[in-house]
Amino acid sequence: MTTEPMATDRASTQIHNIGYRHYDGPRLGRAYARRSLFSQSLRGAYGLGRSAKSKVLPMLLFVVMCVPALIMVAVAVATKAKDLPVDYTRYAVILQAVIGLYVASQAPQAVSRDLRFKSVPLYFSRPIERVDYVVAKYAAMASALFILTAAPLLVLYVGSLLAKLDFTEQTEGFGQGLVSVVLLSLLFAGIGLVVSAVTPRRGFGIAAVIAVLTISYGAVSTVQAIAWNQGNASAVSWLGLFSPITLIDGVQTAFLGATSAFPGAHGPSSGQGVVYLLVVLGLIAGSYGLLMRRYRKVGM
Repeated sequence: MTTEPMATDRASTQIHNIGYRHYDGPRLGRAYARRSLFSQSLRGAYGLGRSAKSKVLPMLLFVVMCVPALIMVAVAVATKAKDLPVDYTRYAVILQAVIGLYVASQAPQAVSRDLRFKSVPLYFSRPIERVDYVVAKYAAMASALFILTAAPLLVLYVGSLLAKLDFTEQTEGFGQGLVSVVLLSLLFAGIGLVVSAVTPRRGFGIAAVIAVLTISYGAVSTVQAIAWNQGNASAVSWLGLFSPITLIDGVQTAFLGATSAFPGAHGPSSGQGVVYLLVVLGLIAGSYGLLMRRYRKVGM
């Protein structure tokens, strides 16, 4: 029996000082982490900081949202029209399919990838809590939607001023349109994130968001048309409570002076508008609560 190999191993063993040192620099804390997550998520909603392929769809949808506004402005300036062809509050309702497609494509990428690759617990291992994650993601998605829906309204407003339309009237309409799209952005962002957070599979999330936002609108509009043709005008207003975009339409009709897109332009009254507004605010708060509950389970 020999001990030479063991002796050789001991002789070749060395201890290396690789320079581990205690970090003495600034600790930026939760607020910085929350802002960074918000910024990253907002940029990601338009494909910034990601591959060129990821930029195509969100940028294309942004262009699709703005092109009709540019055409309307060009026509108004060329023909010296006395008013814009579409009210500020109606623009998002007309292009609701584009908005729904944007939410369906970007909400899943905001949350489903973190669930799929199980990176959520890694976020929570840093100086960031569940509320920070949810607030950052919600705020980023809502901000991305606001950019998408407010940009064409800004184009319309600038164009109306170039066409020398009444400044006071256009400014009031622009302000009403901004209030409308703020509510729309919060509502659609909340619904899109809640639906997307249910599954880690992005494809399922896209299909589910389209079903909730787009198919529900088609179903409600169809039933409203049937009710209107049968002379049941009161049912038309109440049926609008069952689709996100008709909820926004009802709120802006009741409180923002908008012309309703309901059949016969029969929008809700002021009393019914209160119900619409409460439902919208309840859905926004409920979406936030469901996201908090969802990520409380994920982080365990």
